[in-house]
Amino acid sequence: MNTGKTVFGQLLEHFPYYEFSKCVDRYQGEYKVKTFSCLSQYLAMAFAQLTQRESLRDIETCLRAMQSKLYHIGFRGTISRNTLANANSQRDWRIYADFALTLITTARQLYANDDFGVQLKKMVYALDSTTIDLCLSLFPWAKFRKHKAAVKMHTLMDLHGNIPSFISITSGAVHDVNILDSLPVEAGAYYLLDRGYLDFSRLHGIHLSQAFFITRTKANFQFRRIYSQPAKKSFGIICDQTVMLTGFYSALNYPDRLRRIHFYDKESQRHITFLTNNFSLAATTIARLFMLSPADHDS
Repeated sequence: MNTGKTVFGQLLEHFPYYEFSKCVDRYQGEYKVKTFSCLSQYLAMAFAQLTQRESLRDIETCLRAMQSKLYHIGFRGTISRNTLANANSQRDWRIYADFALTLITTARQLYANDDFGVQLKKMVYALDSTTIDLCLSLFPWAKFRKHKAAVKMHTLMDLHGNIPSFISITSGAVHDVNILDSLPVEAGAYYLLDRGYLDFSRLHGIHLSQAFFITRTKANFQFRRIYSQPAKKSFGIICDQTVMLTGFYSALNYPDRLRRIHFYDKESQRHITFLTNNFSLAATTIARLFMLSPADHDS
């Protein structure tokens, strides 16, 4: 027979109840609420997420099966499907959005020194997006194509622990590059971007913010070589060049020098050309940074 606290109960030992109550009070989440509190709602949905429940009825059945243990892990009262459904539809979503930001801040502090494969003292972020398909008849506001609805979730991942530090949800028709306008940029940090974010005016904004970006070039990339660094071909570095843009609009939008690194990945047997405004890191480090990030998916 099992003794002691459940695994879920042990997780709740680290739950910041005070911070959660501040979020609830901020939006008057329990105004006229008699029994089913915001905390019980959060615990029910967190339990459902961790145990991969598939429906409200599944959540209800699972929780009622362990009714005798619910009080000791924070639940007050019986969890019913109808009550949970009403709470999910009527409670202010900003309560949980603000609390999620609190948890993200705590998690980032815990993983600040986490090793992700490259030893860097600065923060390293990877920006990427995913398209979530929706039913057009149910979500007409999320029109994506003529007969299709979708939203895009743009996520900036802190690679120390792979924790999201910035999330923006837009219509599926919004191009990825537009998110760079609202992206919070930290001086000295590294931003890993795929080719969908290759916009030289916006990249120059990151450069002027004293941050660094690493992205990939497109097939029509026009440049003029200024200088070539010695290349370590045994490590896959074909060339390491300092370049200037020669396209009319690209040179106008990014008038400063850039670093172009041509890398051959032996594992995938493909040639990759990186573009960055960082001239201090080794070319092998820049290549390794990008290959370790979720941004490396556009082959």
